[in-house]
Amino acid sequence: MNREQKAQVIEEVAGQISESEAVFAVDYRGISVPQAAELRTKLRDADATFRVIKNTLSERAADQVGAEGLKELLAGPTAMTFVRGDAAAAAKALRDFRRSTGGTLLEFKGGWMNGSALTPEDVDAIAQLPSREVLEARLVGMVAAPISGLVNALNNLPAGLARQLQQIVDKGLLGGGGAAPAPEASNDDTPTED
Repeated sequence: MNREQKAQVIEEVAGQISESEAVFAVDYRGISVPQAAELRTKLRDADATFRVIKNTLSERAADQVGAEGLKELLAGPTAMTFVRGDAAAAAKALRDFRRSTGGTLLEFKGGWMNGSALTPEDVDAIAQLPSREVLEARLVGMVAAPISGLVNALNNLPAGLARQLQQIVDKGLLGGGGAAPAPEASNDDTPTED
């Protein structure tokens, strides 16, 4: 790789780091080409990319964007996962792949998220979070619950009032202790005196 090609890779990686929601670093030793292709497919669903880059080029890219915490992770064979979408979904994909191999491949080294370095434990904790869609659904449910309760209460208000009024009428409590019966009209055809 010549100097111009290296500069181009550094620019690309710097751009990927700055555009990413999170960057996860893993030890890629032992992963085969077909396994890497399978992992890339799973990560694509989480809007993430898996890339193996020379550590020296990754260090220079990290320097360019001020991601000092990433430089500490670049010892030994290191692959980077650049996450533009849901960080939890990407971390889950990496964790699930590691589990499928019996925990022997893709050991978390750490990562970078929101301007802070992540430990391997942090990345594992992110992998245990619910996905963004699940969190959004829970939020909608929490917001909708009080509103639907209010709607139910307002809908029940007229019905409850009607039941109470009917009970008052049934008990004869309307009109101050019982109403006097209305006089019946007489059927007498006798004229009355004026």
